[in-house]
Amino acid sequence: MSPRLLRYYEEQGLLSPRREENGYRDYDESQVARVEQIRSLLGAGLTTEIIREVLPCLAEAANSRYPAPDFVRRVQRERDRMAQRLESLTRNLQAIDAYLGALRR
Repeated sequence: MSPRLLRYYEEQGLLSPRREENGYRDYDESQVARVEQIRSLLGAGLTTEIIREVLPCLAEAANSRYPAPDFVRRVQRERDRMAQRLESLTRNLQAIDAYLGALRR
């Protein structure tokens, strides 16, 4: 992970590493896990804006806060969009598997 990308995540409010006396950032294991989670959510197509709002909920499985209905709708739309992409990728994967199977015969 590049330092530049880590700084960007910090600027976006996605990370909050501890600072050492010399000003260097210190990423503990929880921050490393959070970076992996952020990368996964970005890879799934979520924006940093939505990730910033979703991360606290993902970090606390027993979260008792109830987000605003508009936010829930936005996350649902993103989830539906991801599901459509997954269906498309699955169809493409099946087509490639069929093609490779035909080549092997």
